[in-house]
Amino acid sequence: MSKIIDTFIAPPCHDKIENLYQDESLVLINKPAGLLSLSGKNPQNLDSVHHRLVQVFPGCTLVHRLDFGTSGLMVIARNKAVNAALCQQFSQRTVTKVYSALLCGHLDDDEGVIDAAIAKDPALFPLMSICATHGKPARSGYRVVERFYRELEGGTLLPVTRVQLIPETGRTHQLRIHCQLLGHPILGCDLYGGRLLPGTERIRG
Repeated sequence: MSKIIDTFIAPPCHDKIENLYQDESLVLINKPAGLLSLSGKNPQNLDSVHHRLVQVFPGCTLVHRLDFGTSGLMVIARNKAVNAALCQQFSQRTVTKVYSALLCGHLDDDEGVIDAAIAKDPALFPLMSICATHGKPARSGYRVVERFYRELEGGTLLPVTRVQLIPETGRTHQLRIHCQLLGHPILGCDLYGGRLLPGTERIRG
């Protein structure tokens, strides 16, 4: 059996976590892009949402995660009972998650669903793969918000589509690999074929 070795080292994140709401049960935050949700096994990947928040809210736990390169809302439980209740809501899919992304190219359809199982593959780590045989069910919806062109150096126009992505399941890299399968990878996500633009950061983790 192949052994997965994670060599990724997250660059320092100097952005602060924005605290949007808190009470005795939970904390609602806005996670900055470039910050791990949970500390990695490598000591150099200690900095994370959980590591920072547990200093302020001892005993707090993550109910869900966002990818390293993704910014957005996260809900943090402050005790075990709340964690169990929120985790149940996520597992029963009574929580709707909506992501905003820029995709390479112009999508033909205004909305649709990608239904394709996703599997881990040690030979491709950290990439995931589409695999109907060994993969876990994965389903994502999308809605087009706008289609436009972004001007590059030299006057070249890059077609871009802004979309809302609605994952019905929560597989690793699900939205990234589903957008790649759609033929329109996420802009800046070079792991799954997204074009990199001057001045933009790679989406990793």
